Amino acid sequence: MNIYDLGLIYELKIDEDSNVHIRMTLTAPNCPVAGDMPDMVKFEVQKVHGIKNVEVELVFDPPWGKEMLSESALLELGLI
Repeated sequence: MNIYDLGLIYELKIDEDSNVHIRMTLTAPNCPVAGDMPDMVKFEVQKVHGIKNVEVELVFDPPWGKEMLSESALLELGLI
């Protein structure tokens, strides 16, 4: 399962200069990976050929909820 299907990516913007801005959240502010997840996402996106700069913004508004899961995630988690 990936963080996109989990509904953790709220916004992904790529400008004309190949700079990336990602707004993302976690399932809870006290998530054990809260300190590491933005850096892990930035590291992986920077691997994409042609990407120049990556900015990851961690937000908690709106708060994450199960309704943000994709249909694929719901199936994989046995929720539908």
